[in-house]
This record gives sequence, structure tokens and C-alpha cells, in this order.
Amino acid sequence: MQHYTHAAMNLINMDSENRVVLNVGGIRHETYKATLKKIPATRLSRLTEALANYDPILNEYFFDRHPGVFAQVLNYYRTGKLHYPTDVCGPLFEEELEFWGLDSNQVEPCCWMTYTQHRDTQETLAVLDRLDLDTEKPSEEELARKFGFEEDYYKGTISWWQEMKPRIWSLFDEPYSSNAAKTIGVVSVFFICISILSFCLKTHPDMRVPIVHNVTVKTANGSAAWFLDKSMTNAHIAFFYIECVCNAWFTFEILVRFISSPNKCEFLKSSVNIIDYIATLSFYIDLVLQRFASHLENADILEFFSIIRIMRLFKLTRHSSGLKILIQTFRASAKELTLLVFFLVLGIVIFASLVYYAERIQPNPHNDFNSIPLGLWWALVTMTTVGYGDMAPKTYIGMFVGALCALAGVLTIALPVPVIVSNFAMYYSHTQARAKLPKKRRRVLPVEQPRQPRLPGERAPGGVSGCGTPGSGPHSGPMGSGGTGPRRMNNKTKDLVSPKSDMAFSFD
Repeated sequence: MQHYTHAAMNLINMDSENRVVLNVGGIRHETYKATLKKIPATRLSRLTEALANYDPILNEYFFDRHPGVFAQVLNYYRTGKLHYPTDVCGPLFEEELEFWGLDSNQVEPCCWMTYTQHRDTQETLAVLDRLDLDTEKPSEEELARKFGFEEDYYKGTISWWQEMKPRIWSLFDEPYSSNAAKTIGVVSVFFICISILSFCLKTHPDMRVPIVHNVTVKTANGSAAWFLDKSMTNAHIAFFYIECVCNAWFTFEILVRFISSPNKCEFLKSSVNIIDYIATLSFYIDLVLQRFASHLENADILEFFSIIRIMRLFKLTRHSSGLKILIQTFRASAKELTLLVFFLVLGIVIFASLVYYAERIQPNPHNDFNSIPLGLWWALVTMTTVGYGDMAPKTYIGMFVGALCALAGVLTIALPVPVIVSNFAMYYSHTQARAKLPKKRRRVLPVEQPRQPRLPGERAPGGVSGCGTPGSGPHSGPMGSGGTGPRRMNNKTKDLVSPKSDMAFSFD
């Protein structure tokens, strides 16, 4: 009987020796050492009593980490399946996995979509940062870094131009930076609207002045007669003066923004700026052509290039965050829009060919589809649900093809619309959330908590004995200095081991 009792006690002692206690964030977890060896080359698989975070009194390892994430980490050692806790932010989960030496790509497929949502959010926030939607006024140090005179700012040798340059740039390029910038923004929008309105109204017949020539001819009886010949019409002279005033403002605005811009190359490569100075340049080219090339027969064709002035509407994106978000939505939905165009072209070609042959099967004296290229126009108008009615099938088979074409067009166009709407809602919601964030956040200082000293005569991991001496205590500082080393461990801290220990691992 004593033999069996002794054997049972040995089994209990062996079981207790094979178990390990982990205190993570104040919550104690107990498991077998063999369980932690299942995933090698990780922090938990290399635990030794010589580590600085081992407490021999409580016989446990302490880690000042997130306890909720560690529950999933320990479950990963037990089951081999890594799940994502829904009550934890994605970047925090990644930091914890990196601390424990685990790969975030091992997350189970059932949790992968939920886990990767934070990456999409981070990409969206990065895009919004590039759109420069933040109306918060930057500090002087940020302005110095942006305009490239950071060294002069720290030395205190800023010139008057370095001080005025950011102010001028804010006045003309950041409409919400001050009341004066808002005023200049309103003036700029006013001239843009007046210029586009003038460009459109000067083509109206009532706004044009006819050019009349007095033509003298000889009649049949030899006498002279004359009549008025209306050869062409020109826009009223008032539109010319309006264009001059508007383009004078645009020229002044471009020059001021170019001179005060923080980066000249980025300024020149900006798509909105390219439209701006090409549209302004087209006005001066138009003046030169009217002066020296008005006698050419095809001179009116050259006026077609002045249509670039309509593109000035894109300058309004500087004054509207909604327009910026809309343009970015189309950029983000480029793949879906490309897919839409592909299926439209595919459907147009198929239905144009079908309706061409369908209209030729039955006798049809009023056939509108004399060729497949004409059918392409009909298929485009039908699939986009426009339906001008200039061409229509007359036979029953052709009508059936037309019905299929209309249904296919509705389905093809409707499919990518939810994706585009979802992208716009995502960008808009993040923009509204950023606008409601507090501008100044409280700074958290990295203060480490001291550990209790070891008992008198107890040997420290650093090989120095004694109470209160350097290197004493179960959690003494690096190289035994200070005696109050950090209990908290992160991915920047190294675990200290005894010089006599055979296993020394660092967790950089």
C-alpha cells in the first residue's frame, strides 16, 4: 500500500513539474511545458527560470501584455488554430502576435476577413491623408519641415520670405486656413463660374454679333446695285473683356501659387494645376490665332481646343472635400469600372451582330440595320437605357433580341454600382469620423513600474546576492543597474539570463 502511495505522489510531483504558470496582465494561465514546445522558435517555447520575468516565490512567469489576446495565443498552442478576438483592434492583435513570436498569417480562414478589416481601414486613412482633407492648422515646426527650412527654424535664422511663404501658400491653396483664405477662395470660385458661364453664353445666337459686308453687283441693264451679306457671327465684345479679366486673375493666381509652393515639381505634376495652366494658356493662344490666323479657312477648328477651359471646374475640388472624395471613389473603383466597360463592349458587339442578322431573316423593307457598325450604335443606346428611337427592329426576332439587349444592359450597369456606392460611403464616413476626432491627444509617457526586491541571501539571476544591492530582486534592471528593472516586457526589451545558464535567448 505504501508502494502505491509513493508511486502516486511521484506522478503528482512529475505532473506539477511539467506544468508552468503564466501571469499575463494579472490573469494566471496554467498549461503544460510540452504544450508550449509545440510551436518552436517562439517566446513561450524558450521559457527558463533564468529569465528576468520569472518569479520564484510565486513560481510563475509574468508578462505585462494584453490578457484577452493571450487567451487566443495559448489556445493556438493547444489546438494549432489561431482565431481572432473580435473585441480587439487589429494593430494591437498584430503587436501581440509579434511579441509572442507568432505569424499573423496563421489566422484561421473563418476569422481572416474580420482580422484584415483594419488593413483596409489603414489604407483608407492613408488615402485621406494624401487628399489633405484635414483643416487643422499646422504648427510652425510642421510648416518649416514642409517648406524645407527646418534647420533655419531650429537655429532661429528664418528670413522674412521664409516667414511669408507659408502664409501666401495658405491664402491661395488652403481655403479653410483663415478668413482671408476663405475670401480669396470665394473670389477664385467666382471667376471660375463667370469664365465658364461666359464661355457657354457666347455661343448663343442672341449673344453674337453678325459681320455684315456691303456687296456691290451689276444688274442686267448695266446699273450698279448693292446688298448686305451676312458672312459670319462673332461673340459680343463684352465677352472678350470678361475673359480678359478672368484670365488675368487666373494668371496671377498661378504665378503666386507657383512661387510660394513648397515643392515646385509636385506643383507642376498636379493634375488640377496642369488643367489650370493649360486652360489659361489656351486663352493667350486663342488671342494670337485671332490676331495672325483669322484669315485661314479652318481657323474656327482651332477654337475647339478652347474647350479645355471647361475643365477648370475641377479646380473646385480644392474648395470641396466632397468632390475630392467623389474623384477618389472613382479611382478606387477603377477595376469595377473597367469590368463594366468590358462587359458593355462585349454585349454591344454580340447584340449588334444578332440584331443585324435577325432583321434580315424576315422580309423587312424598312430595315434600319444595314450594317453591323450601325447596329453597334443601336446596341450602345439600348444597353445604356437611353433609347433615342432613331433605330428600332421591325421583325419579331429583332424585337426579341432588342428585349434581351435592354435586360442585359440593365443588369450589366447595375452590378458595379453597389461597389462604387460602398467605396464612396467608406471614404465619406471616415472623413466625417476624422473631422470629429479631438485635435490634441494626451501623451502617454513610457514609465516602468519597479519590482519588489528578493529576499535576503537569495541569489539573483545576474549572479549578485544580497538585498537592495545592484542587480538584486527577481526583476532587476539590465546589467544589474538600479535594482528596479522593468516588469513590463515589449518587443524592444531583452530577457536577461544568468551568465551560468546554458540557454540565452534575446527577443528583439
